Amino acid sequence: MATDAGFMAHIADQLHGFGAFAHRKMFGEYALYLDAKVVALVCDNQLFVKPTEAGRALLGSDAAMGPPYPGAKLHFQVSDLIDEREALARLLRATSDALPEPKPKKPKVPRQPG
Repeated sequence: MATDAGFMAHIADQLHGFGAFAHRKMFGEYALYLDAKVVALVCDNQLFVKPTEAGRALLGSDAAMGPPYPGAKLHFQVSDLIDEREALARLLRATSDALPEPKPKKPKVPRQPG
């Protein structure tokens, strides 16, 4: 089941004004970016945040975990935080700060004819 565009719009509205958040639709689901880092996935109308020690410190040791899609690593399942703007923004900021910088993309080399 794909995520509803309205659900993703609600999350985006909640995060408006808290930093450089962006989202991208991927295979009917969404990736949520902060500072060019993927910090969360929105799958089946649920919010899954990448697990970090900083996130665990904010959520507690008994935080709900689950895979965003079959075969994925476990993420924090935090759909209950969607309407708590400040708490959600704080969690995503802590997650972004704890994640490594994205690797720079290699420039595409044009193919030589023939």
